[in-house]
Amino acid sequence: MDRIALRGVRAQGHHGVLPSERAEGQPFVVDVDLGVDTGPAAADDALELTVDYGVVAEQIVAIVAGEPCDLLETLAQRLADQCLTHPAVAEVTVTVHKPRAPITVPFDDVTITINRSRA
Repeated sequence: MDRIALRGVRAQGHHGVLPSERAEGQPFVVDVDLGVDTGPAAADDALELTVDYGVVAEQIVAIVAGEPCDLLETLAQRLADQCLTHPAVAEVTVTVHKPRAPITVPFDDVTITINRSRA
């Protein structure tokens, strides 16, 4: 399985369990690795035989900026589900970063990573 990766897709979202997170929002960063057989697309030099990563990036931003959820796990699942709607995508790894999570000690980042596939 070949991999198409998008790194550091940024969007403002209102996800979290605290009222302040819902009201004020915060930045989220998303990385996705798409498992795709790129052979047919490469052989025919045809975009329709692979996945348009520009479209995927726009969909990621729309989901992050869209309906709020309490958990990063839920947000990651929504993103994975959307990626798997593309016919060429057989599997996906999604990492959601929440660099401004409301934690009371110094930290660099909070992430969740999930793996999903069609099968």
